[in-house]
Amino acid sequence: MTAALVAGLLAGYGIAVPVGAVGTYLVALTARTSLRIGACAALGVATADGLYALIAVIGGSALTHAVEPIVHPLRWVAGAVLVVLAVRGAATAITHYRTPRTSSRAEGTPLRPARAFLGLWGVTMMNPLTVIYFAALVLGSQASAVPDRLERAVFVLAAFSASASWQLLLAGGGALLGRLLTGSRGRLGTALASSAVMTALALRMLFAHGHWGK
Repeated sequence: MTAALVAGLLAGYGIAVPVGAVGTYLVALTARTSLRIGACAALGVATADGLYALIAVIGGSALTHAVEPIVHPLRWVAGAVLVVLAVRGAATAITHYRTPRTSSRAEGTPLRPARAFLGLWGVTMMNPLTVIYFAALVLGSQASAVPDRLERAVFVLAAFSASASWQLLLAGGGALLGRLLTGSRGRLGTALASSAVMTALALRMLFAHGHWGK
């Protein structure tokens, strides 16, 4: 039981800690909106990681072979979505900076928590390398003994908890950043910087052959 718990925590942090385009977007989104929105988005990322951990525990090596043919197409889709998010974020920031008096009107339809959750969940689910990562860990741990259902459940819950704690930490950092940079120039600079980083990370993901961080 303890071994499954530790393995799940290490697996969850291992997949969550490398901050990539999704993590950068999460921080920028929280800075622009609120901690509530960022927390919901963070839980969307963690839920995707937890689902992939569950799929890996259930599917094992057979799932790894099934996912391999669609790794590259999904990577391109995910990269394209992240680039669109980066461009949209930069464009919105520039619009609000140039027309500060009408920014409140543009913010009449704020991002809802459910939409933030589903959006980040969907982007994260488009990374099939996550399930390969978890499957490799699961298969490696089964080399000596086959875990029972309880140990598998502990592994999945621990992986989800680890990912959730890290993503919520990123969201908290975004909320703090939003409070510090309350001026129009500060928010514009933050948005443009995060969009540039997101675009660079997304392009790196598209042309990389290994794991890409969130």
